[in-house]
Amino acid sequence: MAGMVVNISRLITTNHTTLIPKFNNNNNIHHINLPVSHSQRPSTIIMSSATTPTTITTITPTPSSSESGCSWAEFAGNVSGEWDGFLADFTIDGKPIELPENVVPNAYREWEVQVFDWQTQCPTLAQPDKLSAMYKVIKLLPTVGCEADAATRYTIDERTVGGVENMVSAFAYQSNGSYTAVWENPKGLELEHCLIDPRDKESRVRIVQIVGVEDKKLVLKNIKVFVEQWYGPFRNGESLGGCAIRDSAFACTKALDYSLVSGVWQSSNSVAAFQDSPNGVPQELVPVDGKQNLVREEANLVLLPKNLWSSVTEMQDEGITCCEVGWLLEPGRAITSKCIFSRNAELKEIVMSSETASPGPGL
Repeated sequence: MAGMVVNISRLITTNHTTLIPKFNNNNNIHHINLPVSHSQRPSTIIMSSATTPTTITTITPTPSSSESGCSWAEFAGNVSGEWDGFLADFTIDGKPIELPENVVPNAYREWEVQVFDWQTQCPTLAQPDKLSAMYKVIKLLPTVGCEADAATRYTIDERTVGGVENMVSAFAYQSNGSYTAVWENPKGLELEHCLIDPRDKESRVRIVQIVGVEDKKLVLKNIKVFVEQWYGPFRNGESLGGCAIRDSAFACTKALDYSLVSGVWQSSNSVAAFQDSPNGVPQELVPVDGKQNLVREEANLVLLPKNLWSSVTEMQDEGITCCEVGWLLEPGRAITSKCIFSRNAELKEIVMSSETASPGPGL
């Protein structure tokens, strides 16, 4: 791989092609019987009532050094629990979207204060002994001041992965609790990328790319960003960080500077291919040998707060579309998640990468 440069949208391709599985769309909430919660982390719970591309490289995953069952059990322990934080919606230009007027307290309107962030809960439970999981996204109505005890739920979106009530089209995971999921809805697809901070396993971001499928082309419609902290073992949403929440509203904070993510990067990749895989069965992201060089350019890059970015790039020469999100952990170091689709909008594979910036153009 030495001396090789590829464009960001020419990242990882194989000859696999898998049609995104279909499932029946309905708006009913799916429920499962929940066992006793499983967690590997003790915690105190706060309770409340509420250069120009030259080569395309084919990479073949190498066998994992551990059994997938053990990896899933580790993933289940790391992803399960009460994840509280904030959610903001963004346009395809990276502009924050204001909350609907009918959910904002009168006091804010009287003070002419705009509100762009939802406070959220995301109770999550993955079964360590079987490939299944569930989570809820709970939006809380905005309140004036610190009124955690009076927090009111606005919406609850419950989703299941695996099992008889599976709702996901594709799901790839890493043992540290990171995952990428493809959800189908009547208007297109939701590509959910969950990235765990490698420096702090109790901190994560979830970036959801809402994409439409128009004439078999993927078109970005808007972006959702969740910034979340782990607050304790799974309690089905009965616990809430409230006033003690370790983060704050972020929608209107400074967006990522393009100069920090542009240029040549080197990535170590883990891949999950979906050819011949059963519908909705979670696939482990398997590390591949070697490193890959890539060039990240400004075209199609949506810069977001919290050092995040999103891009949807079509490469007609290769017949693929790369839907990528990234998190700049510190200057010169980032983690990314990508969904690679064929020219027919069929999912080929999911890739997660750890990246470091190249010191210069001399590759």
